[in-house]
Amino acid sequence: MTNDELSRLFQRTGLGNDQDGSLQVRSPIDGAPLARLPELPASAIGDMVTRSRAAFRAWRLVPAPVRGELVRLWGEELRAAKADIGRIVSLEVGKIAQEGLGEAQECVDICDFALGLSRQLYGRTIVSERPGHRMMEQYHPLGPVAVITAFNFPSAVFAWNAALALVCGDPVIFKPSEKAPLSGLATFRALERAIERFGHRAPRGLAQIAIGRADLAEALVEHPGIALVSATGSTRMGRSVGPKVAQRFGRRILELGGNNAMIVTPAADLDMALRAILFGAVATAGQRCTTLRRLIVHRSVKAALLERLVKTYAGLRIGDPLADGTLVGPLIDEAAFQAMQAALASAQEQGGSLLAGGQRVLTERHPQAWYVQPAIVDMPAQTSVVRHETFAPLLYVLGYDTLEEAIELHNDVPQGLSSCIFSNDMREVELFLSAAGSDCGIANVNIGPNGAEIGGAFGGEKETGGDRESGSDAWKQYMRRSTNTINYSHELPLAQGIQFG
Repeated sequence: MTNDELSRLFQRTGLGNDQDGSLQVRSPIDGAPLARLPELPASAIGDMVTRSRAAFRAWRLVPAPVRGELVRLWGEELRAAKADIGRIVSLEVGKIAQEGLGEAQECVDICDFALGLSRQLYGRTIVSERPGHRMMEQYHPLGPVAVITAFNFPSAVFAWNAALALVCGDPVIFKPSEKAPLSGLATFRALERAIERFGHRAPRGLAQIAIGRADLAEALVEHPGIALVSATGSTRMGRSVGPKVAQRFGRRILELGGNNAMIVTPAADLDMALRAILFGAVATAGQRCTTLRRLIVHRSVKAALLERLVKTYAGLRIGDPLADGTLVGPLIDEAAFQAMQAALASAQEQGGSLLAGGQRVLTERHPQAWYVQPAIVDMPAQTSVVRHETFAPLLYVLGYDTLEEAIELHNDVPQGLSSCIFSNDMREVELFLSAAGSDCGIANVNIGPNGAEIGGAFGGEKETGGDRESGSDAWKQYMRRSTNTINYSHELPLAQGIQFG
């Protein structure tokens, strides 16, 4: 992409052409600079929160269906900008074009979901034990929400949180990853355009963005005026964020690591499994939280599946993610490549056999970029390196004899995000989905561990954080619950039959 084309793309999405800031953004495609953005000092967070709290006092009184109208307008702006936002995601993160467009579509989809939700923020009526009494529950707006995102989904995760927060009556402060601020900023600019169209009903400070580094995130996490912190990142990050928010009795949504597995049984359709493994393990160059990292295969089909998988890996097209036919783009940076190399070395020290990939490629063409051949390692057991999440296209393969053994292997990792089984045996499938099966927040059958739709709640257990975003009833986290008892009788009976006085 030429400088003129990039400039026009930035102008269309409201990014301008900033080159004077201290935060340099480079494309992982070739290492070329994309922009230099001005950074907000951490000292400015206090004023942002003050504005957000003032906005909350007004926004919570706007009827929820009217708040939904703002999100509808945001969805319109995102639809119009979908191709441009998708391209920025590809330029900034290295996703292939289809994945960049898919992320932009997620932003549109959550706006559609939130619009419908704006008329469905239901409480419930509860039967009272006392005559002449009625109990009910209501959900009320919670307060300012801070959204802290990771580089790998720089637009969608912000939209997941912001769309729900806005219809629930909460202002938002967005802190995008310093590794990928442009995609999030373009998505935020679409929201600003929607707010402008919405007019005076949107209070000042309803949506704000804080561009900068980790100190901004820390200031948001620690500020007592932030009612809810939604943070996506590593388990290490979550161990820092969670206690800090809990210490001040705030709420948090943590979306942390995933060490996702697929079980392939003798009753599996191996053609389907192969396609799912391919997308699951190498999409986004293995840099999804739902990336397939462990393949647990019955020994009777393991050799045949691995032979086909290794052959397929050899034909993967690696390179410019915006070029037609490319399936694997670059890693985000050198640190990601070095982490992958360290994991490969550890895996071989722990008895693993490297079956495919692992080496850096395209170095002559792109010396400032970090392309890698996706790797497959056959492991004799689930060793320490297998139990650790490496954010790269590195697939460990394990064999099993009984399904109970496979499920035990599957669950014996600290993370619990996403999982899947390939089988056409009803008993195997039902066991995997039962209380004795997968311990993950997402459990799929005959599809891979990734590609979640926004209609379902997204999130996982154990070191993944235990929280949920996006669909289903995840909206309840953005609201406070009020239980009400109404006495319409002329008596004053006490609960539990207590007699007093």
